[in-house]
Amino acid sequence: MSEEGFLFLRQYGIYGIFLAKGMYSMYQEEITKERWCLHLFVLCMLRLAMYQAWTSYSNMLFLTRNRIIVKKGVDFKQIDKEWHWDNFILLQGIVAFSVLYMFPTFETLPLWNKKGHHSSHSSSCSNLRATVLQPTQIDSCLIHLIAAGHATFLEHLLLTVVIGVPIMGSFLIGRGSLMMIYGYVLIFDLLRCLGHSNVEIVPYKMFDAIPFLRYILYTPTYHSLHHAEMGTNYCLFMPLFDAMGNTLNRKSWEMHKKNWLDSGKNGRAPDFVFLAHGVDLSSALHAPFLNRSAASLPYYTRIYLLPFLPVTFVVMLLMWAKSKTFLHSFYNLRGRLHQTWAVPRFGFQYFLPFAAKGINKRIEEAILRANRLGVKVISLAALNKNEALNGGGTLFVNKHPNLKVRVVHGNTLTAAVTLNDIPKDVSEVFLTGATSKLGRAIALYLCRKKVRVLMLTLSTERFRKIQTEAPADCQKYLVQVTKYQAAQNCKTWIVGKWITPREQNFAPAGTHFHQFVVPPILQFRRDCTYDDLAAMKLPEDVEGLGCCEYTMERGVVHACHAGGVVHALEGWSHHEVGAIDVDRIDLVWKAALKHGLKPVSSIR
Repeated sequence: MSEEGFLFLRQYGIYGIFLAKGMYSMYQEEITKERWCLHLFVLCMLRLAMYQAWTSYSNMLFLTRNRIIVKKGVDFKQIDKEWHWDNFILLQGIVAFSVLYMFPTFETLPLWNKKGHHSSHSSSCSNLRATVLQPTQIDSCLIHLIAAGHATFLEHLLLTVVIGVPIMGSFLIGRGSLMMIYGYVLIFDLLRCLGHSNVEIVPYKMFDAIPFLRYILYTPTYHSLHHAEMGTNYCLFMPLFDAMGNTLNRKSWEMHKKNWLDSGKNGRAPDFVFLAHGVDLSSALHAPFLNRSAASLPYYTRIYLLPFLPVTFVVMLLMWAKSKTFLHSFYNLRGRLHQTWAVPRFGFQYFLPFAAKGINKRIEEAILRANRLGVKVISLAALNKNEALNGGGTLFVNKHPNLKVRVVHGNTLTAAVTLNDIPKDVSEVFLTGATSKLGRAIALYLCRKKVRVLMLTLSTERFRKIQTEAPADCQKYLVQVTKYQAAQNCKTWIVGKWITPREQNFAPAGTHFHQFVVPPILQFRRDCTYDDLAAMKLPEDVEGLGCCEYTMERGVVHACHAGGVVHALEGWSHHEVGAIDVDRIDLVWKAALKHGLKPVSSIR
């Protein structure tokens, strides 16, 4: 079991104890204490669901991008710091459980108590005066929802007291009820989520219509100033107490109005866009707006997420019926805004003949949108540049000859990464997918280096066409083969077309498998070694990067993504579509290294 899975089970196993004891008590009516365990479990689950719902909403950049207050991404360092952000809910559940055992009086409460409503309201208002955030570690972090749960153990205890005082007060005067507990705790969390969401959702006109309301209800903008400027806006929920304590930031209302008015405008246009797509239904659950922690790690199938696959299937059908390309994530590099947009399609759909037209329409719409926004470079990911689909992007460039945005497939750098990973002393390689765009470029490059290339293809015509592109004195190094048996003595395999474990068995022991095929091949042979897909690590000065790209490690992106980044950094004015220019492979490789990108093999 992975460390992530172990921590998940360890933490949520305690909630399981609450559930088990609560369910047991349903069959043992004389044991009333343990019935509280069921309520504690339900309340904790509702609280977790509320925080998750707010987190998902605030990270849905396709909905919130123009209303984000602090326009910075959350990086891996901050995500790690806040990994156990939800521990405070578990702590408060354990404290509540302990109190219930210490004070048996609380065992039998009515579902509803009319007098309790006023009591809870009065206690809550008094309590809000003391509910402040003192400057701690959180102030050095970008404000966002999960930051609300990141604090010291002492602060978590103080927050537990803040929540518990009104509840205990109502209990002690005999006016408590189950509905009061649920209502108070969930409203407390709701308002706390509102302030930390980093997305302005409170209309400023509401305050213009009822001016005093601005002292009763705080806004995300209001609370963001507490983190931006020390010494102001301490109070949670009610700015009135900041005004009484002379700690209210005088810019609060002006900034709130400005942020709301700006939400109706398009924000800053990206300089670079990577146009991606879904791989499979399971990988869709890796999106940062669904599970930020999981998205910050390389993708793999997480067992605890499998129950959500039916929901993902329904969403896939809805996106297929009616959905446009959407903003997935972003980061900054040397003052440039880089965004990842996602075409709402999954890998299998690209192989359905009747779906091709619709997919190309979505890609074309994204390119034209990028052109209108003033994007410099848009890079096509994986199947979005499939030769059979759109000729590696040629279809769009030919259809729209006046595009200002540069369309890039990034495969020149993919070829460069693959080629530079091959040891210099290799004299023979076996190449599958040999007549594909990348296969052709790799074969032509290697034959110029006097490396013998066994090109697996049944098409003599396509082989001959590639062979004639090579210099006359290098053509002899390109050899057509039609069976895997031809590579039984070759220990360097370059896989551009998916191969089965049975086909891998033809490779001799000690073979190293290089690959540029998606999805990557199964690492079946224990007596062989395997490369990952061609990839590069982004420069160290990248900012706000907090999600992994599919199976890539943190900070590592597919080579085609990196190729688009290099194209943008270099300011090249040409489109990179269609066939790969073999003469530019070394040029693009040197440019990538110059800008601080690193091949994955060099950082292992």
